[in-house]
Amino acid sequence: MTLLALGINHRTATVEVREQVAFAPAELEAALGELRGLPEVQEAAVLSTCNRTELYCVTEPQGERAILQWLGRFHGLATEDLTRCAYHYLDDAAARHLMRVAVGLDSMVLGEPQILGQLKDAYQASRQASGLGRELESLFQHTFAVAKQVRTETGIGKNPVSVAYAAVSLASRIFEDFGRARALLIGAGETIELVARHLHEAGVSQLTVANRTRERGEQLAGPLGGRAVTLNAIPDALVEADIVISSTAAPLPILGKGMVERALKKRRHRPIFMVDIAVPRDIEPEVGELADIFLYTVDDLQEVIEENRRHRQVAADQAESIIEHGVGAWLHDRRVRSGGELIHDYRARGEALRDRSLEQALARLGRGEDPEAVVRRLAHQLTNRLLHGPTVALREAASAERHDLLEAAGTLLVDATPDKTR
Repeated sequence: MTLLALGINHRTATVEVREQVAFAPAELEAALGELRGLPEVQEAAVLSTCNRTELYCVTEPQGERAILQWLGRFHGLATEDLTRCAYHYLDDAAARHLMRVAVGLDSMVLGEPQILGQLKDAYQASRQASGLGRELESLFQHTFAVAKQVRTETGIGKNPVSVAYAAVSLASRIFEDFGRARALLIGAGETIELVARHLHEAGVSQLTVANRTRERGEQLAGPLGGRAVTLNAIPDALVEADIVISSTAAPLPILGKGMVERALKKRRHRPIFMVDIAVPRDIEPEVGELADIFLYTVDDLQEVIEENRRHRQVAADQAESIIEHGVGAWLHDRRVRSGGELIHDYRARGEALRDRSLEQALARLGRGEDPEAVVRRLAHQLTNRLLHGPTVALREAASAERHDLLEAAGTLLVDATPDKTR
């Protein structure tokens, strides 16, 4: 079986494509069930964020095509369209990729911390959906250990910078004095919580959090001196907002062009700065066509992110070294587990042959046959049965000039030779 990492991310696909391939939380369980149900797939996990959708599978060597076709069917996309922007990694390269993702080396913001939490959520979701087996379980545990070591031993986690920070940093270039700005945040997940903290620390004058449930919004806004409203109150809150930052898991846009136009009229066309961090997008792209709207998506944060990347490159190099050791440890563990499974299967086969020969010998003794003859027959029969398979394999190896197999068999034969001194 092969370990496969298959996905698209911010480097290979635009936000328009990424939002079509993203998995909403409500559909993740069904998706894992379908993916795990493919004949080619033994284990599966799905990581879906605003910047990436990745499938981690234990599959048949040629299972990639079937998995890509399934991804297209699930989202109603042509396989050819996905092929143009998809990447894949196998075995140790897949393990290395996952570890780089976990520590933020493959993120838009180098070293961003949220991805590890998202990866842990993906692990738990797969576990609850019975998608994990020994292979993926081991891979995730090694990955979490590597991520912890990187955070502890390098400076990649110091002064955390994220997409949320980049959004606020971009806003600061437009608003010289945050003390006069009023912000509307849509959603109440981890990203919006980080945005709220950054805006509060920057001194924003008024903070409003709009969320599906008001209780969760109050939990986020209250400690920061803000207020919470439901999504139905967004049109009124929009009239007062100078900054709008949105990040929800809604499948359809929350802010449409008409709603924003009405708010601008009431604002007498005072401009609004908007950042849509969500995938799928929360704000209709047509909103950006309005004269008094400055609309940005996650792809527009690249300049801020690149500045952060330069500052963290030294820590990233240290992290790469730790990851290489982590991949080596995972490979060693994988080989040990593979050897253990082979030993288990080989012993089980030998024990089955032994039990069958023993039953036949006991039956002969029960019929009154000579015990010595029965024992001799048992020894002869058991030897033939145990050696038949390896003997056939050795002959085939010799015929095919597989000297590597013959040499390995010779080593096993020497090691297995009984000690005559005992």
